[in-house]
Amino acid sequence: MTTPTRFVRLGALALALAGASSALSAQGAAPAPARRVAPMLIRNGTVITVTNGTLQNTDVLVENGRISRIGRDLAAPAGAEVYDATGKFVMPGIIDPHSHGMSDATNEGSLSVTSMVRMQDVVNPSQVNGYRSLAGGVTMINLLHGSANTIGGQSVTLKLKVGRSVQEMIPPTAKPGIKFALGENVTRKSSNAQPGQQRRYPFTRMGQEEIIRDAFVRARAYKQAWDDYRAAMARRPAPTTLVPPRRDLELEPLVEVLEGKRLVHAHGYRSDEHHMLLELAKEFGFTVGTLQHALEAYKIAPEIREANAGVSIFADSWSYKIEAYDAIPYNGIVTVRNGVLTTINSDSDERIRRLNVDAAKLVRYGLTEDEAFRTITINGAIQLGLGDRTGSLEAGKDADISIWNAHPFSVYARVERTIIDGETFFDRQQDAARRQALAAERAELERAEPNTVPAGRGQGGPQRPGAPNGGDR
Repeated sequence: MTTPTRFVRLGALALALAGASSALSAQGAAPAPARRVAPMLIRNGTVITVTNGTLQNTDVLVENGRISRIGRDLAAPAGAEVYDATGKFVMPGIIDPHSHGMSDATNEGSLSVTSMVRMQDVVNPSQVNGYRSLAGGVTMINLLHGSANTIGGQSVTLKLKVGRSVQEMIPPTAKPGIKFALGENVTRKSSNAQPGQQRRYPFTRMGQEEIIRDAFVRARAYKQAWDDYRAAMARRPAPTTLVPPRRDLELEPLVEVLEGKRLVHAHGYRSDEHHMLLELAKEFGFTVGTLQHALEAYKIAPEIREANAGVSIFADSWSYKIEAYDAIPYNGIVTVRNGVLTTINSDSDERIRRLNVDAAKLVRYGLTEDEAFRTITINGAIQLGLGDRTGSLEAGKDADISIWNAHPFSVYARVERTIIDGETFFDRQQDAARRQALAAERAELERAEPNTVPAGRGQGGPQRPGAPNGGDR
């Protein structure tokens, strides 16, 4: 008889597929092979380590894509590039925990729960705004789904290796995430349904809470079904007629949340809605990774700390809509003083280039310089599960580095070079040298017959690409 064998094989295949799905979902793709990178010695700079103070006249030696030594008068290995950082400031690459930059889509807003969609599937490695972010010293972003749904799509962490494959941009050990959203971006109270179209549920904040609770009730039942199936298949002799549960791509990411394998990044402004989510997370036994924007976090800072959640805020952006009216510029100072892991995010293709200035503003409102640097470096790395790999200048960590011509908190400072895993992805001198050639190439393309404007059809050539993304506030 073949039927028992078929069911045993089916069960084994189902277990293998479920395990492979869980393994790949860590960042959704197999890691790319490591590139061989020439060593680099950054010599005689002011080194802002973030975690071990600021070191004057100090060298940073990079080998095999990682920081191998930090100290004075280090010897350059054979074949190393020696970069003279005299008079310059060397700091970790900036990390943006909330970006919609390197993607060709932001929202799958057709359903209230779209946990099955993945931002990694719409990453655009050649997005011009990624290069502009490099020019602002940014080396890593948390690419989030938009805030159109109560439970949105799966996020992906990217190192800004612009022009490389998506696999090369994804740090293999980054903890996967998923976007939740609360408030009026979800309820859409400011927009009207089209004629003949039914308004999407939910329309109120209490409806949002029900959506989340219902999704986790279903996820918990789905998890239990798989747990029961695996336990049965582990018995010997294994059952021969047991059929595995049907895979549910909507619920699998939520099961990972329940298991502590996937981080929740929750958009919201008001303290009541974020407190609701913290209480709901407690009900289901998971921890919220970050409360995004969280402009009223100062009202519930002790509760956020007790829940072991982090916040990722704007420095001083407020009152641009009703939900943001109670924001204060001391928000980040209150959360830091209450022991909450705090970062600054951009949610914008423009603000991402000036996160150093946003961090400087927090010094104005009460943080120390070291605390402010942490909000754009190591704290973001910790929030994304990469605190042991990047976010500070320490021996053994990834060589994700930005070099500035002045103190990074000066509005006059600009980035001279941005390095990721020991490779240079932005160099100001090289950029300036290429501009004349690029301008000549553009002029030649505009003169080409396919790009000329027919008579009487207006003037001017093609528009420049990369219109700014204002974020998903």
